[in-house]
Amino acid sequence: MKIFKYILSIFVALLVFTHSNAAEKWDMALAYGAGNFHSANATEFANNVTKKSNGKLTIVTHPGGSLFKGGEIFRAVRTGQAPIGERFMSALGKEDPLLEIDSLPFLATSYSDAMKLYKASKAEIAKNLDKKGLVFLYAVPWPAQGLYSKKEINSVSDLKGLKFRAYNSATVRIAELTGMAPTKIEAAEISQAFSTGAVESMITSPTTGKNKKIWENGVKYFYDIAAWFPKNMIIANKEAWNKLDKATQDLIMKEAAVAERKGWQLSKMGNKNDKKALADAGMTVGKVNAALKSHFEKVGQTMSKEWASKAGSRGQTVLSKY
Repeated sequence: MKIFKYILSIFVALLVFTHSNAAEKWDMALAYGAGNFHSANATEFANNVTKKSNGKLTIVTHPGGSLFKGGEIFRAVRTGQAPIGERFMSALGKEDPLLEIDSLPFLATSYSDAMKLYKASKAEIAKNLDKKGLVFLYAVPWPAQGLYSKKEINSVSDLKGLKFRAYNSATVRIAELTGMAPTKIEAAEISQAFSTGAVESMITSPTTGKNKKIWENGVKYFYDIAAWFPKNMIIANKEAWNKLDKATQDLIMKEAAVAERKGWQLSKMGNKNDKKALADAGMTVGKVNAALKSHFEKVGQTMSKEWASKAGSRGQTVLSKY
């Protein structure tokens, strides 16, 4: 009987050991096309983890919303349908108001300010995601958000009634405060929305406009208002994370830090090069006049006050740090 128990204990130990060292495969849901710098950076991150994990973890990327569409990814990762994925942070304001902080107009209008804001908010954001069963890995900003329009905009009155593409509650609110008419459109549907006339303006990065060849849909103007630097974050399902050994978890975090640094540099490059690409394609790229700039800044001040009220003490703490 003792021998039997001894053999059984060895067998159980072997099963546990085998399970703890079993190779894992993670499918990574990405919202944007393979050529987008966010997707390319995430793919390099995935490849580095796969290569350096000694067979313990393989991460396979699925760009362009091919695994889950952008609006579905957060829920998919949270429920374990996808162990890892990417989501545009400020689209998740209903999950946590702090995820909207990087889309408050004119709060951070340079990369250095955007980084300060990220550092001030990161720990609190990660803490709240952890409560939702998620592990925060890294975040990378889009280039500065500018105003696209089919029509020339020279005054506040030119904004009235303009059909505006919104993608989160912040952009909906901007439209409301400026008199534009918002319609929620995901990134994958931008070209169709402009070509059919469903929208005629939007605020987004020069990168998105370049990737969509937005000039082919009748969009002639890009106003470089540097409104904000919204970020995409990479998150992992906590249950899937806990199946990994400590060495693999440490490797992921190390490569995530590398991907974050590179992603910020790629964003800075895109901020310069992609505006040039818009101009080279025949679009008018420039600034808004002083009256419009002042108008947008007042909108930003209103929205910051509204957000601070909604975000409560957590939001106030982050703003104070910033």
